[in-house]
Amino acid sequence: MNQFTLTRPAPGYLRATFDNPPMNLLTPDTILELREVLSEMNDGTTRVVVFDSVNPEFFLARYDLAAAADSAVSPEAGLRLFAEATAGVAESDAISIASIRGRVRGGGNEFAIACDMRFASRENAMLGQPEVGSGLLPAGGGIERLAALVGRARATEIIVSSNDYDADTAQQYGWINRALPDHELDGYVDTLARRIASFDPQAVSTAKRLLNRHGLPAAGDLAETVSALPALAAATAARRAQLRERARAAGTDFELHLSRYLAPEH
Repeated sequence: MNQFTLTRPAPGYLRATFDNPPMNLLTPDTILELREVLSEMNDGTTRVVVFDSVNPEFFLARYDLAAAADSAVSPEAGLRLFAEATAGVAESDAISIASIRGRVRGGGNEFAIACDMRFASRENAMLGQPEVGSGLLPAGGGIERLAALVGRARATEIIVSSNDYDADTAQQYGWINRALPDHELDGYVDTLARRIASFDPQAVSTAKRLLNRHGLPAAGDLAETVSALPALAAATAARRAQLRERARAAGTDFELHLSRYLAPEH
């Protein structure tokens, strides 16, 4: 794999480290590699997997629409594959933990909330769902999973505002399990993962399966969201053309401060 590096720090413990420079954008290749990660997660011996990033400024950034346009896979088919990949993480027997340092937006956040747990750097994490601000929708499970995590009112705020949220606010909302001082994040997550990896695999997987009875979105709801996107994307093309001009003018600062550029007049 080119984007994920897999290591096994202890028996039953898999670590998947993401690196897609310069800004950890998600691409069609990311989805293909996630399938390989899922295969490792479901090997019958893995009890826990930790997802982290090489880049301290970006955990998993938004989905790269430019790369999607150049792909042989149609955008709608790509979104369906991405939704299937996030569902695969949620439904895997292995416990999944997102260790978040840096920005996690759009598809990156949809991936993070498909994990069973999320821990974030208090100083260096920023979360958001910016799709509505660009005339689109979160179509990889963001609408369904955020509503389940934080409630309808806060999910509406997060999605419709297209704003960035710091780790302390995300913790208060129930978006993440815990905001930790940056210097404690890696050690805390590693200790937790090793603890889970030491337990009986059948007990871990059975507990997750039973918890999933009340925590997973319906497949039909995910499919309905994906199917709503093409017509909306066609109707809002001018909005994204405007944003592409802002991105060209701003350079890398556009990704660093995306929420600001979505509504610069405010």
